[in-house]
Parts: sequence; structure tokens; C-alpha cells
Amino acid sequence: MPARLFLSSGDLVADRRFDFARDLQLRGDLPAAADLLQQAIELAPNFASAWFTLGKIREQLGERSAAVAAFQKARAADFQDRHGAGLHLMRLGAEPLAGMPQAYVQVLFDQYARRFESALVDDLGYRGPSLLFRAVLSVRAAARKPAFFRRGIDLGCGTGLAAAAFAKGVDHFTGIDLSPRMIDRARATGHYAELEVADMAQGLRGKADASADLILAADAMVYVADLLAVLAEAQRVLIPGGLVAFTTETHDGEGVRLGEGLRYAHSEACVRVSVEAAGLKLSLLENLSARNEDNVPAPGLVVVAAKT
Repeated sequence: MPARLFLSSGDLVADRRFDFARDLQLRGDLPAAADLLQQAIELAPNFASAWFTLGKIREQLGERSAAVAAFQKARAADFQDRHGAGLHLMRLGAEPLAGMPQAYVQVLFDQYARRFESALVDDLGYRGPSLLFRAVLSVRAAARKPAFFRRGIDLGCGTGLAAAAFAKGVDHFTGIDLSPRMIDRARATGHYAELEVADMAQGLRGKADASADLILAADAMVYVADLLAVLAEAQRVLIPGGLVAFTTETHDGEGVRLGEGLRYAHSEACVRVSVEAAGLKLSLLENLSARNEDNVPAPGLVVVAAKT
């Protein structure tokens, strides 16, 4: 995973105490680390990284109220919420479920870009693109249509793994990702005719009606709370008969959940309702895992829907 984000307080002594606290945290001495972080915060009251780390430690110590207060301070100290403190507040039940801060997602993947593929494929057994490719082939075969597409859009394209899987079947690929460093990596593959820095819904809003016949989102919907917001734009952008194919993590309950790894999991019923509400027809839905977590396949769905 990417290195932990650090936002300097601007006070050298406070920053140094934060470094000492992190060392103690890594050694497992959480109470001592919390004490040092409190000292750093006394020197620099708007020290976002210290507040955020203190929130994590308070949570580890089972001090929920103190963790919530620290995460609230961390977010107030950084209006962009680059640490994602708001996500921890949602997960702790202190705030209702909502979308991810764009700055958090951008920073996360900018940090992750250099070792993204090795971490995802080698460490997590990532198989999302191949699952999507097989799913699209299956849907096209059932419809007695070739799996060739004139214009494709790769949402949350990352370094280009999905485009590589579909490269021989798509004439013109557009990649959209919120991380500029991921876009740089994707550009180096040569798989894309166009690349854009934007979130998924925003990127689709910039596309003309009926301008694509394939839209992919491999391991990207896990960063989207509201599937309908993306799927409705995908429906508008697709030509009649066009496909949207995506993976997402899932769970056995209802609705959307935010997991320990700060990734959204959508229930099967939630996916079905979102697809229908977007005006799409569900062509395929399979319970298949796109990646591992702690060496165990993470429950997931592979979904293909068509514009009729």
C-alpha cells in the first residue's frame, strides 16, 4: 500500500514529536504515542496529520468517542480531507454514509502509482480485468454479436490494466482517472487514444450522448457510494446496444457498506436496483472475487448491463 500521508504542521518541534509518536505506534506502544501526539497538537493545534493519527490510535485503543473527536479535528484542519478522516467517521457510525473526498482518492492513488501494479497483481491476486473480459465475451456471444467495440471508456483506469485486457477489441480507448500520476502511467502503455484527469461521473458528464459502445470500471466502483450517479451517466453516453461492465465488492446484507479497508461494498440487490434505475438492462451478474484481502478472496460481483 502507499506510504502514509504526512502534512507538516509548519512547526519543526511538533513535526519531530509526530515522528517519534509514529515510531512508538509502529512498535505497539499506543498510549505513549498518543501522549506525544497530544504534545505535538498543543504546539500546533491545526496539525491535521497528528489529529488523524491520534484518531487511529484512539480507535485501536477502543476509545470510540475520543477517536471520533480526533477525526473531526483532522478534517477541520484540512478542508480537503486528504487523510480521509470523514471516511473513518462514517465507518464509526458518527456520520451517515456518503461519497469519498476527491482529494483523498487522488492523494491515495498518486502515492500508490509507482508500485500499483505489483501490489495489486502480485500481493492481492488482482484479476478484475480478466473477469470483465470473459464476462463481456459471454454477453456478446449470447447476443450473437462480436466482442469488438469502436469507442471504449475505461473509468478509474489506473495504470491501464483493463485496457490491456481489452486492447485487441477496442479501436479507441479513453481513460479517466482522478490521479494524475496514474494517468501518467496509463499514457506510457500506449493503449489509450485519450486520457483525462477526472472522477468517473465527472468524466462521463463531459461525453456526448451515444458516443461510446463499451464502458469499463475495473475495481473502481469500490470507491463510489452511489452507483446510480455513475450508471445513469454511462447509460446516456452509451449507444443503443452498448455495454457497461464493472466489478464491485459485495456483502450479504442490504444497501452499501464501508469496509475496514475504506472501500464500499454493494449488496447484490443494491446493484440490481441501481442498474434498473439507470435505465439499463442487466445482462450478467456473477458472484466472483476480483482480488484478495488477507489472502482470502474478497466477496465480489462482476456485472454487465446493456443500453436497450
